[in-house]
Amino acid sequence: MTLTADRAEADPMALARVWYGFMTARVMIALAILLLHSTLRALGQPISTWLLWLCVLYFAGTLGLRLVARPSQSTYPPLQFWVGTIGVDAVVFSVLQLLQSGSVNYSPLLGLPVLLAAVVGSRLSALGTAAGMTLLLLLLDGWRITHQPAGDEMALLAQSGLTGMGYFVLALLVNQLAARLVGEEQLARQSQRAAQLQSHVNEVVMDALTDGVVVVDATGTTRAINPAARMLLGVDAHGSTPLWLGGTPGWRALLALAQKTWDEELAQTADIRIVSSGKSPRRVRVRTRMTVAVEAQSESLCVLFLHDLREMEARLRTEKMAAMGRMSAAVAHEIRNPLAAITQANALLEEDLTDPTQQRLTAMVRQNALRLSKIVDEVLEVARIPQQHSLASPQQRGNPVQVRLDAAVESVCRDWSTQNMAPRQVLLALGSLGLAVDFDPDHLRRVLVNLLDNALRYASSQPGAIQVSTHLGDNRQQSLQVWSDGPPMEQAVEQHLFEPFFSSESRSSGLGLYICRELCERHRATIGYQRAERVCHTAPVQGNAFFVYFRPPKPLAPRPTDIHII
Repeated sequence: MTLTADRAEADPMALARVWYGFMTARVMIALAILLLHSTLRALGQPISTWLLWLCVLYFAGTLGLRLVARPSQSTYPPLQFWVGTIGVDAVVFSVLQLLQSGSVNYSPLLGLPVLLAAVVGSRLSALGTAAGMTLLLLLLDGWRITHQPAGDEMALLAQSGLTGMGYFVLALLVNQLAARLVGEEQLARQSQRAAQLQSHVNEVVMDALTDGVVVVDATGTTRAINPAARMLLGVDAHGSTPLWLGGTPGWRALLALAQKTWDEELAQTADIRIVSSGKSPRRVRVRTRMTVAVEAQSESLCVLFLHDLREMEARLRTEKMAAMGRMSAAVAHEIRNPLAAITQANALLEEDLTDPTQQRLTAMVRQNALRLSKIVDEVLEVARIPQQHSLASPQQRGNPVQVRLDAAVESVCRDWSTQNMAPRQVLLALGSLGLAVDFDPDHLRRVLVNLLDNALRYASSQPGAIQVSTHLGDNRQQSLQVWSDGPPMEQAVEQHLFEPFFSSESRSSGLGLYICRELCERHRATIGYQRAERVCHTAPVQGNAFFVYFRPPKPLAPRPTDIHII
């Protein structure tokens, strides 16, 4: 492969820059020759007109080639390139050397074609051009000796020979230097591509990490920060502007820990409380590492790894609650049989009792046994909800129970408001036009009650703080939404909302939303959460909205065509 191809592979614009550089040099040399001859003629020296026209044509040719022609990206310059540059230069410079006036020597200009061939072409073309220029120079000096004997012929030929040797040395050295530069350029570009690829990989890895990663310099300015760290710091997760840890009071503890890492040159670990404006404080565990300065002038950076302690505690609590759930299911199985015996014995006892006092006692036993049985069923339902749907018969799946959504929602909300003594907090908006959905009434009640209980836990006491609405979509798909004006959920909590035994509160079992999701999936409905805005107390307010999209209705079957025989 030639030097031109290597340079074009290293940088497609490198050959163009070299080409334009040489073409500009030819224009400047042609202009200098034209000005020189014009000046000599103006001073009265005998300069022939056709020689002056030759200078003008050479200048016009070099300028036109510079402005019009474009470099080729082929592996080897075409023949037209050599003829239009090296060939023309050799002819013009030879004529000038033959017809030189005074003591002006144009033989050094023959080095320009040698340089051009050495840089743009291969080593063979460079040495060939040097040989051609040397032979041309010897022929010119031989012609001068023949037509203009001066008595120093041997010195002139020796000078031409030395100049030719210089052409060869120049061609060889320049070609090697150009090849070396091309190799260095290729290596630099490969290193640049590798660095860019590594930087892209680092960005992808940092963005995918659930733990926060912050890279800061000695001034406390972030050099790199991933979205998880931005969320922990309470800023836009998709922002790109650097942050200054010293500019926010809630972040200064991070800067102090980084400064301690630089001072002691040791990794640090600490639990820090990050306070962001308008958001609840976050407790994070911070681990620091310091980068090693490669050179004396390079700076060292501090890398901070942030881990949300609340998410860690929530996971531990989830594991504990899951273990307790498994144990509770085992205990519930053991309780069911004695409880059934107590219920049956109490029923037999009720048949023989006539005393009202004793009947009230047996009624209390029956009610509490039923209550205990319901609790056992709820605990067992958490474990068997996924299996119940998979074991359901095709007939049960094909003929689901239906309930009118508006009427059921209104009844549940009325009963719930009465039981919770909060009738002013619930704002009801029914918009499903009395259509029915494929959902068991008891299961719908349980889902709605769980969502209302969850909303009441975080809603304010303002009128309309809890809003329940139904909606009928364009494709006749019905939906239910429970909205409350509670504060925004933390990202770690939102990610695990519908997982069993997960809760942001220590007093909650974390089964409510999980049971809602399982019941919805059993009826082929979808439940989710989003942050939404509603009008509350004549003003738009951001709040938490849980929505349920019910199973889309089946398309109406076409009515059979009545056929009458006349």
